[in-house]
Amino acid sequence: MNTATELRNKLRSIDHKGYPAYKDLKGQYNFGDYVLSIDHVQGDPFASPSRLSVRVEKTKAGFPAEYYDTKAKRITLQDHLTRLFGRQVAGGSFQAKGSGKSGLLSVSRCGQQVLERTAMRVQDGNLILRFEAGFPANGRTINARELEKMLFDILPDCVRKSLYYVKIDKEKLRQAICLCEDQQYIRQCLVERKLCAFIADGAILPRESGVSERPMKNGVAFRSPESLRITLNLPNKGPVSGMGIPQGITLFVGGGYHGKSTILQALQNGVYDHIAGDGRELVITDASAFKLRAEDGRSVAGVDISPFIKNLPNKKDTVHFSTEDASGSTSQAANLMEALESGSSLILIDEDTSATNFMVRDDLMAQVITPGEEPITPFISRIRGMYEDLGVSSIIVAGSSGAFFHKADTIIQMKEYVPVDITKKAKDAAAYKDKRVAAGADNAGVSAADKAEFPVFNKKRCPGPDMALRKEDRIKMKAMGTSELSICKENVELRYLEQLKDQEQSMALAYVLKYAELKMMDGRKDLRQIGDLLEEQLDKSGLESLFERGDVSAQLARPRKQEIMACINRYRKLKI
Repeated sequence: MNTATELRNKLRSIDHKGYPAYKDLKGQYNFGDYVLSIDHVQGDPFASPSRLSVRVEKTKAGFPAEYYDTKAKRITLQDHLTRLFGRQVAGGSFQAKGSGKSGLLSVSRCGQQVLERTAMRVQDGNLILRFEAGFPANGRTINARELEKMLFDILPDCVRKSLYYVKIDKEKLRQAICLCEDQQYIRQCLVERKLCAFIADGAILPRESGVSERPMKNGVAFRSPESLRITLNLPNKGPVSGMGIPQGITLFVGGGYHGKSTILQALQNGVYDHIAGDGRELVITDASAFKLRAEDGRSVAGVDISPFIKNLPNKKDTVHFSTEDASGSTSQAANLMEALESGSSLILIDEDTSATNFMVRDDLMAQVITPGEEPITPFISRIRGMYEDLGVSSIIVAGSSGAFFHKADTIIQMKEYVPVDITKKAKDAAAYKDKRVAAGADNAGVSAADKAEFPVFNKKRCPGPDMALRKEDRIKMKAMGTSELSICKENVELRYLEQLKDQEQSMALAYVLKYAELKMMDGRKDLRQIGDLLEEQLDKSGLESLFERGDVSAQLARPRKQEIMACINRYRKLKI
C-alpha cells in the first residue's frame, strides 16, 4: 500500500500534464487514521466524477458494537454517517476550482427514508465510505495543486468530523439507534398482533407539497378512533398509542379532500423506516405491502390472470397471458398476480388509480350483462378468498362506491383528516340494502365467485436468457429519477411503482436486472426462486455483490423484493 506522501509526490509529478495522466493515481493510500482508495478516474473534467472510497478500521472508528449488532441498526448507523459526511462535503464542494466538474465532492443525498446504500458499509465495525470527486483541470490540463487541496485539506477534515465516534454528536446517533429499535419493535408487534399497519397518535401524515417529502407545517396530527386504538410499550419511547389496522379487509371512505389518499400514501411509505422529525417515523406497515394500480400499456409476460380474466372473445390464453400493450383491467390483474408471486401479504388500492371494471360490477350492469357474457371476475368477488385462502389482506380507499361495504371487516371514514370507525353504520346500511333486494327492489348480481375459494393459479414462470444482452461487450445503464431506467437502450417503465423513493433505488434495479439476466435466468429457475436468491444474496453480501470487480458504484440504494420483481416483469425482453 502506498503512503499519503507518495500520493502527494505523484500529484506534483503530473501537474500540468494531459488529463489522462490522472489515471496513474488509481490505488490505495494510507493517511494514518484511514485509507483513501482512488477506485475510478473520470476520462475528462466534464465526464461523470471519479469514484473514491475511505476505509476506517474498527479500532479507529470506535462505534459501539451494539449500534450495528442487527441488520436494521447497522443500516441506521450507515444512514446516519452518510448524512453527517454529506453535510461536511457540502461545505467543501467546489472549493477547488477548474473546468467542468472540477472540485466537486458529493455523496448520496439521503431523503426521509432510511435506506441501505452502497455509499456507506459498516462491516464488523469497519467503515467503508464511497463518494465522488471531480478531479480539477484547466481545460483538459491537470491542476494537481487543486486536487492536492481537496485530498489533503478538505477531505481529511470531512472524514474526521463524520466517521469517528469521538468526534460526532453521540446523543443524536443514540437517538437514531433508539428510534430504529422502536420501529423494529412495532414491526414485530404487527406480526404478533396480526396487524397490517400501525399509525401512532400525533403522527403528521400530510406532506409539505407534491414535490416535497417533508412534513406539512401545522398539519393535522393523527388521532386514532377509540375502537381501533392500541398501546405499544416501545423499548425506548415507552407507551405509544395509535391505530392498529387489523389483518383482513379494511376500507377507507369519505368525501374528497378529507385525507383518504394522504393516509394511503403514509401507509404505502410505511414499508420503510423514516428519520426523526419526518412525522411518519412511527407509521409502520407490513414490509411486503404492495401498492396496486392499473397500468395501461405495460408489457406482460406469461402471467396467469385467469382468477380474474378468462374466456376472452379472441380465445387468448389467460393462464399464460402475454401482451405488449395491456389494458387497464389486464394490467391491474397482472400486477396483482405478480405481487402475490413476490410474496406480498398486503395489497393497497386507491379506486382513483384503478380500472373500474377490474374492481367492481354494479347491480344494474350485472342484470344486463350476465356472468357468462363477462370475461372479468371483479376484484370484489375475489377479495374475501384472497384473504381467507391466501392470507393476503387488502386496504382500499374508496370515495364513490359502497360496493365493498359487504366485504370489508373494518370501515373507516376520513372526516377532516380525522379517522372515524363507521363499520357498524356502514354494515347496517349494507344490510338495509340487502333487505330491499330480497323484497325485489333490486338485483344484487352476486356471482358464485363471491363465495368461492381463490382459484388455483400457475405459480411457475421460468424466464430464459436474453442472448442478445449476453452478447453485449459493454452494457450501458441509466436511471431517470424513479420513473424509468434503461439497459442497453431498452427502457423499463417504473413510474407506476409508487413505493420507489430514490433514484439510487432505480439505478440499483438496473444492476439487479442485469445480474439476474446474465447470472440467473436459465429457463429452469422460476421467478419466485430468482427473487428469493437475489434477496438472500443482497442480505448476505449487499449491493456490492452485483459487481465483479472492486469498482462499486457509490450511488445505489437497495430496493425491496417487490420492486425488484416488478422491474423484472416490466422488462420488455423478458422471455417466459
